[in-house]
Parts: sequence; structure tokens; C-alpha cells
Amino acid sequence: MTEISRNMGGGGASSGRIGIGLELDATHMKILEVLRDNGRISVAALAERVGISRANAYTRFEALRADGAIKRFTAEIDHVRTGLGITALVFVTVRQQMWKQFRGELARMPEVEYCAITTGQHDAMIQVRMPDVASVHALVTERLAGIPAVKATETVFILDEVLKRPYVLPSDQPRPARRTAPEPPAQDVPLGKMRFVGAAEGRAALRKD
Repeated sequence: MTEISRNMGGGGASSGRIGIGLELDATHMKILEVLRDNGRISVAALAERVGISRANAYTRFEALRADGAIKRFTAEIDHVRTGLGITALVFVTVRQQMWKQFRGELARMPEVEYCAITTGQHDAMIQVRMPDVASVHALVTERLAGIPAVKATETVFILDEVLKRPYVLPSDQPRPARRTAPEPPAQDVPLGKMRFVGAAEGRAALRKD
């Protein structure tokens, strides 16, 4: 729960209707940018960072929650400090008639941090965090391989998590470079007009000789 929710109270039945059909504008995006840096920021500090009134900040925050643009708030932990220093990606090939069983079995595996259905050579990608390599091996060869819906697996260990953002926003996308108009081709000076050319370096010294 954020300081905004705690200071201003939880959303009631009325706040649940605020954000239905909400169209996000630049101010909403700025609020999301600030919350990405600090999800526990107070509504007063949020208003100051965004440059709007306190009441406007709270109304917009509640609208983002009610509309589902903000799904939930959670803590981010250091997995190494908590004893889960090994991260692996397990690519799974699923028997196509057994997707329901695969999803059900996966839901009963709390060590699975993330799973996505993918295109390409494999059908799904699973991310797991374990205390050691032996634990990853046991998970893949004993638990995953024991699921009838799993046809094959391929495991890749992550050596270093170089970059991890809570989320990205449209404002993070690079803007296309502005195209400059090409310079017009050099033309001859019309008769009766003058064109001045800058003096070359050293010409002043030549005049003294």
C-alpha cells in the first residue's frame, strides 16, 4: 500500500467508478513516472513533483487505480540477500492437447516467478529463482519433466541481470530524429548582385608584405 492510499484512505464504492473509460493524458503519465521511482510517495509530494494541486493529484491517482492502469503495489526484494541467488529461464515445449493441465500444474509451483506463452521453437518460458544449481536441476528433471503435458525443456542460466525496470511508459520510447531540409544546391550569382566570401586565414599577414 502506498502512502497515498494510507493517507487518503482506501477506495470505496464511489472511487471504483472514477476511472471507467479513463483516457490517460500527459499528467497521468507524469504521475506514473513519479510512482515508478517511489511507490510510497505522499500525495503532497506527488502533487509537487507533478506540478498540480493536492486534490487533483489524489483524484487522478484514484482514477488510475479504479481504471486498472495501476494494478497493485508490492515490494521489490534483493533475491541474493534472501537466499535465491540462482536465476534460470526454462523454455518448455507443451503437448498441444494438454495446455489446461500444464497451466494447472504450474500454478502449484510457488518457485516459478514468471511464465509466458511464447512464439518460436518453444511454447512457454518459465523464470525461476533457486538457492543453487542443484535445485534448478531437480525442478526441471523431476517436477517439470514429471508433468505429462511437458514434452521437452531447455534451461538457460542467467549470469547477470543487467537491467530491470518496474515498468516502461510510452514516454520512454525514443523520439524519431527530426529530418533537416537538405541545403539548396549552389547557384551562380545573378548579374548585378554581389557575393562576399570570408577571408582565408593568413590573408591579413600577406597584405603587410
